Order: sequence, then C-alpha cells, then structure tokens
Amino acid sequence: MFIATVHFTQHRECILRRLTADVDTPIPIEIEEIQNGFVTFVLRAGPHADSFQSELEAADHVDHVKRLDEDNLLVTKPSCGAYSAIYQNHGTLRRSNTVSGRQREYNVLVFRREDLKNIIDDLGTFGTVTLGKLEEFRATADSSLTERQREVVTEALSRGYYDWPREITNEKLAEELEISRATLHEHLRKAERTLLSSALADGYRQTGRGEFERIDIGRG
Repeated sequence: MFIATVHFTQHRECILRRLTADVDTPIPIEIEEIQNGFVTFVLRAGPHADSFQSELEAADHVDHVKRLDEDNLLVTKPSCGAYSAIYQNHGTLRRSNTVSGRQREYNVLVFRREDLKNIIDDLGTFGTVTLGKLEEFRATADSSLTERQREVVTEALSRGYYDWPREITNEKLAEELEISRATLHEHLRKAERTLLSSALADGYRQTGRGEFERIDIGRG
C-alpha cells in the first residue's frame, strides 16, 4: 500500500478554479461522495465562505450548496474529472486535499503502483501532473485512538463509509451515531491523523520526489 502526493494543474474550466484564483492560501476540500458524474464535498472556505456561497449558488451547473457552519460549505456539482480518475483506478483520497486556482494537491492512498500509474495517466489527459512524494504505507496495530474515535471509525468501516462507492453517507452515519456531522468529521479527522502519524513513525519509507517519470512505479 502506498500514499502519494499528487500535484495537478487543471486545464479544464472549473468553478473552483475561478473561486480560488485570487485567494492567498490553498483551500482544503474533503470529498463526501462521487456518484453518476457528480461530486459532493465539504469546502473549507473559512473567511471566504460568504462570497464562495454566493457564487456557487449563482452557478447554473452547481446542483446543491448548503452552509454547514460559519466556515464550511457542502457542495454538489459535476466532477471536472480528477476525482473520477482517482476513484475509478482504485485510489482513495485522504483528507487535506487542496485547491488554489488551477493548482490541486491530492493525497492519494493506493494498493498497487499500477493503480497510481493509471491515475496519473488519466489525469494527464486533461492536466499537468507531478508526483510530489511517494511513500510506502504500513499501518501499525498500536495506535492510540480514544475510545470514542475507535467507536466512530469502527462503525464507519463496518457500515461501508470507506468503501467505493460509499454504502452510507456521512449524514446518515452521523444520525446513527447520534452526533452532528461536524462532530463526526472531527472524530474521523483526528483518528485518521493518529493512524497516519503512527504509520509515519513506524512504517513509512519515502521512495522519491520529482517528476512522475523519474519514479519507478513499475516495480513491487
């Protein structure tokens, strides 16, 4: 299993490209669901939430916009292609993916190097791709999750939240756990951070940086 940081320059027109073109810092995005060509995601808009919401609501092709709280928007819109390229090739997006104008940064978990190669090949048909980092991922059993984090993650796994396509939405999962969607995301985010930090301390092996062609992803 590998985790890769993929830098992508989007050549297609996209509303997120327009929204974030003049923003000083990259905007985090957390993917909720991809289905029938539409992607649902949480846009961590922060101080730009009001202006982003107005523009998204005014866009004809945006299917749905919901204000989750002061800083965050839940958005459903047609995919511009990148997310489909990742998931259709058996990749999984980790949290802390970002958008800044044309520039995207995706943290992708894949089981095989071949899957990563296919993702990059597909992305390359409508953008410019650079592999920033490729590391081997070995999760460890000794991860200090809190009891509540372990409960939430276990329920998410058992109910198919991490499957593709997802068998349960975050909204339904939060309802069944009797917590808010924001609390659900907070538990999952902290649990994922703990698990990944544990893996970094006891199992990551960096294999290289630079252009994709310079990384030998054909072996192993």
